[in-house]
Amino acid sequence: MPELLEMSMNLEHARFAMIEQQVRPWDVLDTRVLEAMTALRREDFVAPEHRQLAFADLPLPLAHGEFMMKPVLEGRMLQALALDPCDEVLEIGTGSGFITACLARLAREVVSIDRHADFIASAGDRLSRAGISNVRLETADALNWQPNRLFDAIAVTAAVAKVPDQFTAWLKPGGRLFIIRGLSPVQEAVCLSRRGERLHVESLLETDVPYLHGAAPVAQFTL
Repeated sequence: MPELLEMSMNLEHARFAMIEQQVRPWDVLDTRVLEAMTALRREDFVAPEHRQLAFADLPLPLAHGEFMMKPVLEGRMLQALALDPCDEVLEIGTGSGFITACLARLAREVVSIDRHADFIASAGDRLSRAGISNVRLETADALNWQPNRLFDAIAVTAAVAKVPDQFTAWLKPGGRLFIIRGLSPVQEAVCLSRRGERLHVESLLETDVPYLHGAAPVAQFTL
């Protein structure tokens, strides 16, 4: 029992440090975002062998060569989307399910898709254990999928060389899209907002994350 108590205290200390020493100093000041990231047990959304690294300032490996974003990038994404409790959100790239859980705490409904069926299954289990029920999970390839509806916000958890037109077409008027675009190793995280027929672009930060399947740059061959 003392060992379990000590481990629990260590995790809580690490969680506090993640928020106060990593996320908040990166200009993530939205109270609802910070509360969501604090309340959710990030350590329950990583592989068991990475549990002690759950709050580290680094991306954590998942299966299939995928990665879980660094906490600071997750915080900036959630803040940029400026979610209201009545919003309907699409997440492209379920991954571990941690961002899914954060989105679900901040919005009314989340639809989350991933091309890996095992990610969808494990995320479903983790969300259920966390008591989260306002998420619909679906195994799908985002570039070959039609939601047949519009969303208040879209979170894309992988990079694209160029923003797919269908992603912006899925936004309601006033809707926001967080996406990372450009060429590795210097990509740009942006928030696109639909204003009538136009899109307003807000540049957020430079980063470097793996590409969404099918959205990597086309190789250029020269003689």
